[in-house]
Amino acid sequence: MKIYNTLTRKKEEFIPMNKNTITMYVCGPTVYNYFHIGNARPFIVFDTFRNYLKYKGWNVVYVQNITDIDDKIINKSKEENLTFEKVAEKYTQAYFEDIDKLKIEKPDKSPKATEEIKDMIDLIKILIEKGYAYIINDGVYFNVEKFKDYGKLSNKKIDELKEGARVEVNNEKKNPLDFALWKFAKEGEPYWESPWGKGRPGWHIECSVMSKKYTNAETIDIHAGGIDLVFPHHENEIAQSEAATGKKFVNYWMHNGYMNIKGEKMSKSIGNIILAREVLEKYSPEVIRMFIISAHYRSPLDFTWGNLEKIKQGFEDIYYILQILNQIEKPDMKITTENSSYLKNFIDALDDDFNTPEALAVIFNLVKLAKDNINKEFNNDILYSLALIEKNIKEMCGVLKIMPEIKKIDERVVELKDQRDKLRKEKKYSEADKIKEEIKKYGYILEDTKTRTFLIKKL
Repeated sequence: MKIYNTLTRKKEEFIPMNKNTITMYVCGPTVYNYFHIGNARPFIVFDTFRNYLKYKGWNVVYVQNITDIDDKIINKSKEENLTFEKVAEKYTQAYFEDIDKLKIEKPDKSPKATEEIKDMIDLIKILIEKGYAYIINDGVYFNVEKFKDYGKLSNKKIDELKEGARVEVNNEKKNPLDFALWKFAKEGEPYWESPWGKGRPGWHIECSVMSKKYTNAETIDIHAGGIDLVFPHHENEIAQSEAATGKKFVNYWMHNGYMNIKGEKMSKSIGNIILAREVLEKYSPEVIRMFIISAHYRSPLDFTWGNLEKIKQGFEDIYYILQILNQIEKPDMKITTENSSYLKNFIDALDDDFNTPEALAVIFNLVKLAKDNINKEFNNDILYSLALIEKNIKEMCGVLKIMPEIKKIDERVVELKDQRDKLRKEKKYSEADKIKEEIKKYGYILEDTKTRTFLIKKL
């Protein structure tokens, strides 16, 4: 398997440090609002990637943080006239509700920033002792010029980063890029006690602490998140982690591309957002997941309702053909995908930097093959081919977590179909059409092929 590593800017053979277990840390939400469909992209992409790693036989230790103290949360608490704890609790609960609806598996650990303050203080103490951090009027800062590799993830020098960086103006900072490890509390703000004064942690420090603590490793295999986190967030994580431990922080960095809407990055600050829960009101989680993985994870993805509708049509093709295949009686055959060329192509695609569009193309090739075969006279060879196609599609959809639910057909609908089949044989087409209309009332459509008629539940 090869992964594009943001740190080296090339595809690399993925070799975990432990041959059986992979450590994976994914940046989680700042809980001050409901998350939008752009936020959902990394959650879905890396949940699917984790599922593929498990399919390949690895155990995965998957950690994702919850940022429950932040300037945005404090501002929201003033807007909603609630304590910051109530704001964080409200939107943390909403986050878990929404990922559950999107069929995203919960992380193995979801540590909250406010529960890890002591460990953050301990890490800051180490950075001060080693000369990487200093104290000024409004907090404790990391001195980027002390860390010689600063900028290696974003592939920029400190002088280049200064020009384009959005940094808070503070004349006491040694360098405009120096970032807060600990912020002293202003009047009325929440705070924790520390050796340097009352305050709260900076944003970046929590991930360095949580990733090490909950993966039980100073060097983790994979760190993932959106491309917007490369600088400054992930750059700063590297600096403070490697300065503290003297060891490489992460072996493979994975970043997904932006979700765009009308050519602009979807962002709460711009206000051009569509909430994930709004999309869930109109589309199934499988359709949303399929939309997210329809583009390569590193490429931009354009959100439009029209694009989602196209994906829904593709998902319907998979759903419909699986219903048809489920209704075909096949002889007792031992079916295995072990030597399937289709499965090999599917795995090859995902092994090549998790190329989900290519993997989806393999599924649709199988759907087309199934459509061709169901119009043929059935013999053992055709039935074996259909059984193998069905097993392949189900296995692949399971890996990508887009498997439609195939429910048992209502008995009354089966009876009506049998009546219609009989009437058609008797060439009583007018009466047969009336039954077809009655079947529609139950939410089913009829698929007439050269060999037989199938019942399909509408999506």
